[in-house]
Amino acid sequence: MQNVKKIVLAYSGGLDTSAIIPWLKENYNCEVVAFAADVGQGDEELKGLHEKAIASGASECHIVDLKEEFVSEYIFPTITTGAIYEGEYLLGTSMARPVIAKAQVEIARKVGADALCHGCTGKGNDQVRFESTFAALAPDLTVIAPWREWDMVSREDLLAYLAERNIPTTASATKIYSRDANAWHISHEGGELEDPWQEPTKQVWTMTVDPEDAPDTPDRVMLSFDEGKLTHVDGEALSPYQALVKLNTIAAAHGVGRIDIVENRLVGMKSRGCYETPGGTVLVKAYKALETMVLDKAALKYREQIGLEFSHVMYDGRWFTALNDALLAGAASFAKKVTGDIVVKLYKGQATVTQRRSPNSLYSEDFATFGADDVYDQKHAEGFIRLFSLSSRIAALKNQAK
Repeated sequence: MQNVKKIVLAYSGGLDTSAIIPWLKENYNCEVVAFAADVGQGDEELKGLHEKAIASGASECHIVDLKEEFVSEYIFPTITTGAIYEGEYLLGTSMARPVIAKAQVEIARKVGADALCHGCTGKGNDQVRFESTFAALAPDLTVIAPWREWDMVSREDLLAYLAERNIPTTASATKIYSRDANAWHISHEGGELEDPWQEPTKQVWTMTVDPEDAPDTPDRVMLSFDEGKLTHVDGEALSPYQALVKLNTIAAAHGVGRIDIVENRLVGMKSRGCYETPGGTVLVKAYKALETMVLDKAALKYREQIGLEFSHVMYDGRWFTALNDALLAGAASFAKKVTGDIVVKLYKGQATVTQRRSPNSLYSEDFATFGADDVYDQKHAEGFIRLFSLSSRIAALKNQAK
């Protein structure tokens, strides 16, 4: 074991981190400071957290409100890139990790710690996301990952470990799912989801109404953007976090935002997860709809390339890198044009854009109409097509000559 005196642990109050606190004290003979991030996972998740941390052996517990920073500085910039991992995943867990790990480093500096600790397993993506942030922001601090060191391998092992030390826990050996929640989404893994042939049961989903049980009457919601930033929902001026909360409430009631995917983890294995991102689904669709109004073909194509690359940058935990900064800068330049209003209809699990307008719109009814117009001479298309297809024509003539 390395010689450390004070460790800041990313603490959730769950079984893993409850066991980590006494384990660190026993194996590193050090002081443990608990750090918990409020990224919008809900008051129930944070209730009694300070008391639980102290009861587990922590000397202090810092609970930091990161909700507005998370939404405005990480979620909204990611939306401008159009990043969607492997075509479906809206990156809810991935986006939360850099803001949490950054705040953990800040607490470590504040309390004079010489080490950082997380409860991520050696099979997952989060260990990479946390430790990549630590490397970028605090390369001088020691990083401890108990799941890669201790010999405990199951929930039963952790429960027995705590019982032997008379440390209270509300966890049980019968936990079915592994869930991770924040203001953007909630993820579900484990249980029957480990069998990709098994359809998720109703008990998997916790944030959204079953689309089959959703109202028979649709709702419509208007989102207003100013240079890529969501400023109003149904005409009401809201902060980024408040806007997301409102969209979550409206969209969840209609069963919007459920996906069931098998994804490629960074560490090489595939995993199956179910995600609920109600407000985020509406927001992403609205933003893309407004982009299509204001960006020309070449610009939109390039922005889509940024989104594809950025989805991997975010998923792989490379937020604090030069590539991340360059991609965000490119997306931000396009976002300057993204101003206007979008109306989305919510019905039985679907979010459908029905209305769109922008002062920067490149759409012209005069040009696009199927009726008579005075601005477009269709005869001009012939010359354009001949030049556009000239290389194909030359190649065909060459082949005919042979």
